[in-house]
Amino acid sequence: MKLVLASTSPFRHELLSRLGQAFETAAPDSDESRFDNEPADKMVLRLAEKKARSIADKFPKALIIGSDQVATVDDLILGKPGTHEKAVQQLQHVSGKSVLFHTGLCLLNSETDQAQRVWVPFEVRFRSLSDQQIESYLLKEKPYNCAGSFKSEALGITLFEKLSGDDPTALMGLPLIELTSMLMAEGCLLP
Repeated sequence: MKLVLASTSPFRHELLSRLGQAFETAAPDSDESRFDNEPADKMVLRLAEKKARSIADKFPKALIIGSDQVATVDDLILGKPGTHEKAVQQLQHVSGKSVLFHTGLCLLNSETDQAQRVWVPFEVRFRSLSDQQIESYLLKEKPYNCAGSFKSEALGITLFEKLSGDDPTALMGLPLIELTSMLMAEGCLLP
């Protein structure tokens, strides 16, 4: 079956490429708003499936991958900052704290309409960061389209004191260990 990534994220594209499988990408058409009082883990699962289903009509015989991620600290959801000012605020807020990244993953078989879904948590403990460190990091990396205002695969690693989780690729937005299990359950031969 055709493999399709319901994302235009270059980070997710690069991660999926690691599996050595041919795939296409398509932009999902879905509202990513949070429901009132919706827990982060439930939200990312819902949105991951929603992204996959939003392109299912275009790919009627495919395995479609949807993924969504948010970070939480102090019961606050940290999304993508979008601007330098918001990124500064996010990093000041997480300085010296632990942040839980919630990644929702869905593999939808559009032919059978069966969806596998999983929530993958990953915890990051941030160093105590000075305003100068934050400013220097943001000017070098410009992670304004990244949940939590950092790129762990680049200079963002310097902001951390400790990482904790079962799948380091979950922190980057596409948990490959879980995805491999899902693909194998659909009969895909990996590697």
